[in-house]
Amino acid sequence: MRAAEIRLPGVAPVVVDREVPRAGDGEVVVEVVAAPVTPLDVLCAGGKSYFGVPRTPYVPGVQGVGTVDGRLVWFPTSAGMEPGDGSMAGAAVARRSDLVELPDGVDPVLVAAAGLSAVAAHMAMTWRGELVAGEQVVVLGAGGVVGQAAVQLARLAGARRVVAAARSAEARTRAAAAGADAVVALDTSDHMELVGRFLAACDGAADLVLDPLFGVPAAAAAHTLRAGGRMVTLGASAGRTCPLDAAVLYGRSLRLLGYTNKELTGAQQGEAVGVVAGAVARGELVVAHEVVELGEVTGAWERQEAGVVRGRVVLVP
Repeated sequence: MRAAEIRLPGVAPVVVDREVPRAGDGEVVVEVVAAPVTPLDVLCAGGKSYFGVPRTPYVPGVQGVGTVDGRLVWFPTSAGMEPGDGSMAGAAVARRSDLVELPDGVDPVLVAAAGLSAVAAHMAMTWRGELVAGEQVVVLGAGGVVGQAAVQLARLAGARRVVAAARSAEARTRAAAAGADAVVALDTSDHMELVGRFLAACDGAADLVLDPLFGVPAAAAAHTLRAGGRMVTLGASAGRTCPLDAAVLYGRSLRLLGYTNKELTGAQQGEAVGVVAGAVARGELVVAHEVVELGEVTGAWERQEAGVVRGRVVLVP
């Protein structure tokens, strides 16, 4: 079978011929239909993350969609985080207990594109952020995959208003297409200018901010929150530190919360994938993506690493 293979940490994978993997106890061989190239894959392969240097060579891919005994399933792997191979191949091994059966007729590419990013958006808002129907939500970084999913999933959870924020014009277009009620431009580092933009976009005080950015955008968005409002942070692409106004923080008794998918139990992850797949199947969740043939993985990987992809790259064998 053909497979993408990382031969050296920090170097993009190449396509090689490999034998079909064999399943061990409690495992199954999945015939891969779609495998996304995600920031986590690049992070793991780089050898500089908290997972340590991966054992090479290995097949990357921390998640995928494929078939087992004729059933379409989503599956995770620990490729790059632990020794072993992942989803970017014609076939992959997964634990049977980790499989999530997908709805009939659902597009596997759309599920793969949403994947764990949509799981993060859903769980960060509903489980960690305790989103309830009727609340106003602010989504930062709404042009990215997590942000696009968050805009749509917040609406499905009953949010009365969703305010999106993104830096580039293209990203703001994607946020608007996802269904945001208002879109804020993050094209300045002027903190008070951003505060004004957020306040103008919100219909009164916000209840929840979903924050994959941190930095100045998060500090500005905090000004929109009501007393007791929540901010859930799950990334720091705008800065590792955040200039929060202390008076806003303690004066409104805000709750600042962190989130990571790693905290989820297997059951929680499986249930969240089911929610995401169901929304995809009903046409209620679509994120920007592009389909790339497995043989073109090197170029796709390099574009993901450089941050110039438009949405999620999904490899098809």
